[in-house]
Amino acid sequence: MPRLSLTDLVDVVSKAGSPKATKVKQIKNRQDYSPATDFYKPLREKLVSIHQADQSKSDLPTILDGITDLKKIKTYAILVEGYRKWWGTKKFGWFSPPTTIYSHAGLDVSVNPELGLSFNGVDHLIKLYLKDDEVNKAKMDLITSLMEHCLREKSKQGTIMSVLDVRGSKLYVLSTNATAQKAIIDAELAYVAALWPNV
Repeated sequence: MPRLSLTDLVDVVSKAGSPKATKVKQIKNRQDYSPATDFYKPLREKLVSIHQADQSKSDLPTILDGITDLKKIKTYAILVEGYRKWWGTKKFGWFSPPTTIYSHAGLDVSVNPELGLSFNGVDHLIKLYLKDDEVNKAKMDLITSLMEHCLREKSKQGTIMSVLDVRGSKLYVLSTNATAQKAIIDAELAYVAALWPNV
């Protein structure tokens, strides 16, 4: 069964017409996932380890330690600064975030927030949005709505579903009708499934 990431889903939904079909084709024909070619994997893992070890904001620059690829160094520096600004004066507690797979129309979507952070007395499940794309509430609502649908029963009461635009230092929380958004997601996945054999 083909598998999409949450970012793939956002990319497809945010396009229309030929660009949408082109995006589906790109997703179908890309190489199988490999940790070695996952551009952001070291950064995600180091952010998680910093919070798991209850390290401080001053430890964020260590994310760049051992990175030799010049493109990664430049990009990671921007992301580390964005995360530092968002961190601000918050005091975090770590918990392991639940993950799952959402299946519809013969497609799987990985629903996998990287961070489980408690701050200001509230648990937050946080999906990191790292790409250098336009970020808007409509895109983020798709992610938080699917997280709400899939992860609510796996989460403590009161847990907030959220997406962090790391570059923009902004946390987007669920603020829409998750049921209506799920209908949109299902329709988009049905479209992708219908197109998949033909691209």
